[in-house]
Amino acid sequence: MHLLRASFFLGTCLLAATTSPSVWQLGPFSRPKHAQPVITPRPTSTFACPLRHAPVHWEALHTFNPAAIVREGKVYVLYRAEDDSGDMAIGGHTSRLGLAVSDDGLHFTRDPEPVLYPADDDQKAREWEGGVEDPRIVESEDGLYVVTYTQWNRATYDAGVATSRDLRHWTKHGPALARAYGGKYANLKYKSAAIVTKLLNGRLLAARIHGKYWMYWGEGRISLATSDNLIDWAPVEDARGEPVALLEKRAGRFDSFLPEVGPPPVVTSRGIVMIYNGKNADQNGAPGLPGSTYAAGQALFSADDPAQLLDRADTPFFKPELPWERSGQYVAGTTFAEGLVFFHNRWMLYYGCADSLVGVAMTRP
Repeated sequence: MHLLRASFFLGTCLLAATTSPSVWQLGPFSRPKHAQPVITPRPTSTFACPLRHAPVHWEALHTFNPAAIVREGKVYVLYRAEDDSGDMAIGGHTSRLGLAVSDDGLHFTRDPEPVLYPADDDQKAREWEGGVEDPRIVESEDGLYVVTYTQWNRATYDAGVATSRDLRHWTKHGPALARAYGGKYANLKYKSAAIVTKLLNGRLLAARIHGKYWMYWGEGRISLATSDNLIDWAPVEDARGEPVALLEKRAGRFDSFLPEVGPPPVVTSRGIVMIYNGKNADQNGAPGLPGSTYAAGQALFSADDPAQLLDRADTPFFKPELPWERSGQYVAGTTFAEGLVFFHNRWMLYYGCADSLVGVAMTRP
């Protein structure tokens, strides 16, 4: 891995904007006619919390920031659900991951209880009592589902990894970067990790490039990591021995405060297309977009060298427009993209709306 540092670092310094965004970007995406949220809070849902030792209303307040995968001809969505415990503030409740399934990608039936949550296990200290948040999901070639998610204990956070064969029973493996380079990153605060995929027979599968899996990660500065097994990840480092910085904030753009990884990127004929979320700065941000608003943009990386940025759109392709996207628990509004599937011959993008609801947008079939 270390032998590759120099070439990857040089690759990030070469910006070759040779293709038009209209050519390489996924989309265009549009909301369904008469669009409404596809997943909303359900105050009547209860769950016997193994740590509170009492029933909790696990999806009473907010349901948002979804991951998505196609399984056996249906769309499955893992969504973050906040209960009604704790302080009435962002990050003040306990989050768990619920599961919803749909025949058409628009109308969902939900499991009555969460499928991934803080428990009395070896990850309890990392996940209690903030919870598990903001998943991204991929499938391996042999049918193993791998989810990356934020572990939040209300003091610190990291990107955890869990695996499943059925989307309902999960094995936790701890922080993605914890074992890299002898524990060098064991105490790093980081989140938002998305594994590179390829489209094969309608399924988005984790993609090997040069024999390794690749994962973009980070909030504020987007970096890169590799893995042999989809569980243990090692950051790609620059010549100084630090994680490469592939995307950073840009003054006057929609990502002027920070960029943050979105759903799993996709290898296409043009390169690796990454959908990411940009937060607009309150000062010197993008004109016409309110300060602190999250909108979704796209960037293109080389499929041969995932650290080489080829192009990056200057404007978002998707931003808050509807009332329930422009205001909610997060008052500045978000269309926070985290789930992407290819279903019924179209791309479907699932996103969080103002930290409160789940929405969907799609391309034409």
